[in-house]
Amino acid sequence: MSPLLVEWDRAELGARVEEVLDVYAEAMEVSRSAARARRSVVAAHLDRRGLRAVAALDGEQLVGIGYGYRGAPGQWWHDQVRAAMDPELANRWLQDAFEVCELHVRPRLHGSGLGRDILLTLLSGTEAATAVLTTPDLETRARRFYRAGGWVDLVRNLTFPGDPRTFAVLGLDL
Repeated sequence: MSPLLVEWDRAELGARVEEVLDVYAEAMEVSRSAARARRSVVAAHLDRRGLRAVAALDGEQLVGIGYGYRGAPGQWWHDQVRAAMDPELANRWLQDAFEVCELHVRPRLHGSGLGRDILLTLLSGTEAATAVLTTPDLETRARRFYRAGGWVDLVRNLTFPGDPRTFAVLGLDL
């Protein structure tokens, strides 16, 4: 039986943040304690305009999650990405964008199409003109997944303060 996709409101996302972070830890191959350190990040997103969350449930177990919101100036990620773009590119992609914050599926379900289904459901419910996200700037399974879905590179080799990794900013016309 395929996991059931359900839309969560901000209250449900907030109430189930520990489960969300467990999926994050497993999918990103980080410790649960490292994932739980992101609790405040998720909490800060709960009040964002246009917040949407799609959960994949196998019975009662959360097996996948995707969420995002309508980005705006003054928000940390939005401002970091805008600063990395020339003004024309930023206006084209960030003016009316849905920012995908997290999209994770438990590894046992990688390759099953669940991530694609979560992402398509998540994006189908927004009226934004574009969608944007960041992913490590490496040839990873995630990067290939986004490219196969029509996402294009907008910025490469972006670093965020306090993180030595480089990221790519990807965009999709909605």
